[in-house]
Amino acid sequence: MHKKFKVLTSVFTAVSLLLAGCSSNETTETTAKTSLDTIDMSKWQYNEEDNVYYQVGIQYAEDAPDEAYDSLAVFMPGDYLKATDNGDGTYTCKLTSKKVSGYTAKTAPIVVPVNTPGYAAQEELSDYTDVSDYTDAGFVYVHIGARGRDAGAPAGVTDFKAGIRYIRYNEGVIAGDCDRIFTFGMSGGGAQSAVLGATGDSDLYNKYLKSIGAVMETSDAVNGSMCWCPITSLDEADEAYEWNMGSTRSGLSDEEQSISDELAKAYAKYVNSAGFVDDDGNTLTLKKSDDGIYQAGSYYQYIKKTIETSLNNFLADTTFPYDSDSATSETAGMPTGGGTPDGNLPNDTNGTTPTADAANQTGQNDNITKTEQSNSVSISGTYETAQDYIDALNANGTWVNYDADTNTATITSVADFVSAMKSASKSLGAFDQLDAGQGENILFGYGDGEGAHFDATLASILSDLDSDYASDYKKDLKKTDSLDTDVQTRLSMYSPLYYLMASEDGYGTSKVASHWRIRTGIEQGDTSLCTEVNLMLALEANTNVSDVDFATVWGLGHTMAERTGDSTTNFIEWVNESVDD
Repeated sequence: MHKKFKVLTSVFTAVSLLLAGCSSNETTETTAKTSLDTIDMSKWQYNEEDNVYYQVGIQYAEDAPDEAYDSLAVFMPGDYLKATDNGDGTYTCKLTSKKVSGYTAKTAPIVVPVNTPGYAAQEELSDYTDVSDYTDAGFVYVHIGARGRDAGAPAGVTDFKAGIRYIRYNEGVIAGDCDRIFTFGMSGGGAQSAVLGATGDSDLYNKYLKSIGAVMETSDAVNGSMCWCPITSLDEADEAYEWNMGSTRSGLSDEEQSISDELAKAYAKYVNSAGFVDDDGNTLTLKKSDDGIYQAGSYYQYIKKTIETSLNNFLADTTFPYDSDSATSETAGMPTGGGTPDGNLPNDTNGTTPTADAANQTGQNDNITKTEQSNSVSISGTYETAQDYIDALNANGTWVNYDADTNTATITSVADFVSAMKSASKSLGAFDQLDAGQGENILFGYGDGEGAHFDATLASILSDLDSDYASDYKKDLKKTDSLDTDVQTRLSMYSPLYYLMASEDGYGTSKVASHWRIRTGIEQGDTSLCTEVNLMLALEANTNVSDVDFATVWGLGHTMAERTGDSTTNFIEWVNESVDD
């Protein structure tokens, strides 16, 4: 049973790093006023098999509105603690100076899973869960209960921020270096991991944090963000989807086709005003083209090159014969411990056969409406040579040109790629669906589980077309939430690029994580390739970001995609590399 903490007026003085991801090791003394106690060091439980001390049910905010999501759990390597048996199944612990995988209690990274597919809730933990992959690596693992899309944005990210602030309130009490907090998630979890990485200490969240009684005098900034298939940048995701994949739609009415075309044109306008730049500092833009809608220009060529790089990475990584049915580039993921809708396991594994652990994470059962792809090529069975595989890709017409001497390939066009590999799988208005029936519509609803419209660009298009849908969009865009925040502000709060791009009003108003790792399956129809590329471009141009490790993985869809190895091992190695910088 979940137990509320005894309410005491307390003042806790902690030495904490408020600038997560800063380049120095200087500390700042801060006084945090809260009725919450620090974590009780006499209440640890112990898992002997994994050598892990842990506590669950730790309240992280004074007035959290939902008891199912108002606590966090902490798991620490056993060697970081000297324990005295209390005789009742609990232990009183003190920090030691022992090392685990090169870390001590003072230097250990803190990892925070964001297991929120489709922006679902992450339920609090009520018992031990196996996180030994992380504790064996010397990490402190913190699982934060957080509300989901039914509560409306920004509830989920607010809760994660409150949990992170509470952990900082406990710096020096428990193990873990608060200058080394890393979030990691997939799909909607990857999106919220990205939001946490981009929005550190954003003032826009203050009234939401205060409303749940979060510790206000500490920081919620993090040092690193790991994002698999982040379904993010929802402020322009509908437009990006139609520009990238709208050409694969069929059977649209005249009005629907006009909507799709206008969204694609609006995306070109967005790109040309955003200020994306390549590695050489050249501005990336879209131009009108004879074929398709704005399928030309330096931005178009950058997307085309990204697709070719993904394919060439696959050719370099793959040993033939290649069994496409059994090959996976991801295995174990985050311990579940709640967070998938209705307790269901994810059901979209992109035709792969993941391990039992991976089945709890790959695909992510996000309850998002999708349709089957109809134009894609069929990749199945064993291919003896790279040329055999290329021939299969070209089964419906040549769009891949392969040079066997260099084992490299090019593609004819982005449109040909999406027709073969990445057809649209969401209805028109991919994220702000015309009938407000998509999961993201619920996310930008008002806590009643009902969908609401949020895309102002789509609303303007519908108005110009004199569509019957226009009045619904106009009405929803005028609404405010319980704290009197309009939907466009809430949308900005959930859009990393609002904080990362110099062309956006939010630039410079948050503490951005220093380290980023993004992986995505290139075949997914869940979002456009542009969304993931834009996040990478914005991060690489941001002067507060130290490094961005980006790859889109060929042959995989909406999953914890990795070029080689498994997602857990690769994530741990990346954290180790990041803290060594």
